[in-house]
Amino acid sequence: MRSTGPRTRRQRVLLAELEELFLAEGFMSFTLDDLAAELRCSKTTLYALAPSKEQLAVKVVAHFFKGAAERIEAQVADVDDAATAVRTYLAGVSAELDRASPAFMADVERFEPARAVYALNSEAAARRIRQFIADGVEQGVFRDTHADAIAEMAGILVESIQSGVVGLRARTTDAEAFEALADLLLNGLRVGLSD
Repeated sequence: MRSTGPRTRRQRVLLAELEELFLAEGFMSFTLDDLAAELRCSKTTLYALAPSKEQLAVKVVAHFFKGAAERIEAQVADVDDAATAVRTYLAGVSAELDRASPAFMADVERFEPARAVYALNSEAAARRIRQFIADGVEQGVFRDTHADAIAEMAGILVESIQSGVVGLRARTTDAEAFEALADLLLNGLRVGLSD
């Protein structure tokens, strides 16, 4: 019994509550019975959001990343300076990922459909960073020397953060890795810092 129209107020509230619960505790260990008890609702109410626990998990993960992207984009919407945009954007990514517990991130990594949602968002982040770099070169705040290669390397680093490689090797959270990426980009690209 899934709703095909807009979500009801109750469904929006439940989705927000599920997001907070999953961010704090992960999602793989919960059953639908557990979730219904935790949220004080019926399983039928949860089935109205998604027809299975797995699809509910994907919906909640997608809800988190979509909301995070919207909040981050709102932070950079009026930023004209590319260097400030890079710093603000990556600080926003870091802050959003900092809300996610290690249990949540581990469950995202283990559950392929959720991992695919994270990967899609990471690809979008890499595109935004590439655009900021191109804007910075055009504005004259970033050096043009190898800017395209640096933008591509930034994209590869975003993918490596998302895939867990950076966290595993550097023993950092994804949030910390995005902070480090901001420092690397800004210190390597700014005009006058290494000319």
